[in-house]
Amino acid sequence: MSRWSHLYPLPMLPSWVPGAAAGVVSLHLIQKLLFPYFWADLRYLLKVMVYGVTVEVYRLQGRIVTVLDKFVKLAEKQPHKPFLIYEGMVHTYRDVDRRSNRIAQVFLQHGALKKGDTVALLMGNEPDFIHVWFGLAKLGCVVAFLNFNVRSRSLLHCVSSCEPKILVVGADLLGTLEEILPNLQKDVSVWIMTKDSTFPSVHTLLDKIEAASEDPVPVNQRSANNLKSTVLYIFTSGTTGLPKAAVISHMQVLKGAAGLWAFGATAEDIIYITLPLYHSAASLLGIGGCIELGATCVLKKKFSASQFWNDCKKYNVTVIQYIGELCRYLCSQPVKEGEKNHKVRLAVGNGVRIDVWREFLDRFGAVKICEFYGATEGNICFMNHTGKIGSVGRTNFFYKLFFPFDLIKYDFQKDEPIRNKHGWCEKVKKGEAGLLISKVNAKNPFFGYAGSKRHTEKKLLCEVFKKGDLYFNTGDLMVQDHENFLYFWDRIGDTFRWKGENVATTEVADVIVMLDFIQEANVYGVSVPDHEGKAGMVSLILKPNTSLDLEQMYKQVVTYLPSYACPLFLRVQEKMEMTGTFKQQKFQLVDEGFNPSTIADPLYFLDNSKKAYVLLTKEVHEMILSGKMKL
Repeated sequence: MSRWSHLYPLPMLPSWVPGAAAGVVSLHLIQKLLFPYFWADLRYLLKVMVYGVTVEVYRLQGRIVTVLDKFVKLAEKQPHKPFLIYEGMVHTYRDVDRRSNRIAQVFLQHGALKKGDTVALLMGNEPDFIHVWFGLAKLGCVVAFLNFNVRSRSLLHCVSSCEPKILVVGADLLGTLEEILPNLQKDVSVWIMTKDSTFPSVHTLLDKIEAASEDPVPVNQRSANNLKSTVLYIFTSGTTGLPKAAVISHMQVLKGAAGLWAFGATAEDIIYITLPLYHSAASLLGIGGCIELGATCVLKKKFSASQFWNDCKKYNVTVIQYIGELCRYLCSQPVKEGEKNHKVRLAVGNGVRIDVWREFLDRFGAVKICEFYGATEGNICFMNHTGKIGSVGRTNFFYKLFFPFDLIKYDFQKDEPIRNKHGWCEKVKKGEAGLLISKVNAKNPFFGYAGSKRHTEKKLLCEVFKKGDLYFNTGDLMVQDHENFLYFWDRIGDTFRWKGENVATTEVADVIVMLDFIQEANVYGVSVPDHEGKAGMVSLILKPNTSLDLEQMYKQVVTYLPSYACPLFLRVQEKMEMTGTFKQQKFQLVDEGFNPSTIADPLYFLDNSKKAYVLLTKEVHEMILSGKMKL
């Protein structure tokens, strides 16, 4: 004992302190053991609540603050900060604000538009996509984002379904415009992003922008009096038929824009967007997310696997956006030195396979993969805020209070939810795949689709668990494990996912049966090893006394379908198998796949290098499986 102890005796701790300390340690250990994600869940839930409360307080004060309002404020607050970087050129917040003002002034002076009118936008990834979008929004117009991969009949359908007053077309898509112009409704005014035009009755926009004033248009043009009012149409193939225009409200734009912030991005981040801007992931989460943060965005015309990491290093990118295919393409690139020498810390997106997820982290370093789930038109979203590999998100008791959802039993043969003898749907157990449905109420509305009410009604399930209840049918099968993590399992209905896009089988079949030698076409998706989603395959029945014309088949699909929707495999059958409810039988065909060793029917493969359908031999099949044949 120290010789000073008799002079300075140590104070005695109260008797309850050791017990309390032991209790705290025990509680901490119990929490770690039984509730390992408690604090992560609490932090995420508080973020969601804070954002929701802020929006609600603004609403109660009579202030509807939209994402565009936030952008205009940022242009005043940080005018010289880069907002967009495109092909090395910097566009500051002030630059984008002023050019979008010019576009608003052009259409205001022209007098063709009034608040609430719809304008369809057919443009690729470029700054003027954003300038036109913001300029029209400043006039209070609803902007419809058209998928530039969609062609001909499908594109005409998209334009007519959103009933636009004006169609704005990018300079690099004039060939697509030429295809549809003769059949375009006469009351749609067409504007192109050029200084001169060879098309009759088509307006030019670029020359008028340069001559226009950059003064802001009156604020009352864009002011919103309701967060539920429509601001965008974003097209989705959904589960059946031609693309549908999902109604996007100010509320949905605000929610989408909060995604990067919720995952931990800040104003200092530089976000790299290579996904097409007509997608909600790029426009709402990406561009909207930049505005929510006051950050900088590097915009790419088109994704390039070979240039991806060079761009990240060149522009000091810290946040990237992805779809599952994008990550696989990056992992398929030849290994280079210094692949971990970058500043990327967050990767936000969806659809990445578990094996690709692991390979991506091993190869490119400590990037936090922020996987999320959410349909463009849906009223439910999950975010994997813990980084659990393979999961699209996580739920708990409190999350379900704010965003009620369930996984219900589904009949794959009848292609409908299972109902018990009382007529009610039944929930699946944890670990079982079930159809994800989300309750529709005042706090979580479903805004539906433009045009036919039938499309909106088909996405709703009534009388699910009790009389009068209403749920949004996501069309997705999910699994919830015993730790409450959610995993995407499959799509239902007549659809599959390929190259990051939803492919509607009925749309593909409708194009193929237009050929005079086709009696019937049954389109479905088949799994290909080491590829995300499912590749398109079609079983064909030929008309009597005809033969399969492969040249005509190739010409038909590439002319009328987006590249990702063109069937990679053809199978010619004598007879089409039907279900008990007289629908085309797909399950057995899906199981059999495209293996010529086990299928006696003639098989063909879309060889892009030859620009033709070729006989699918055992050798070609082996090359596809080994990855030597590019799909």
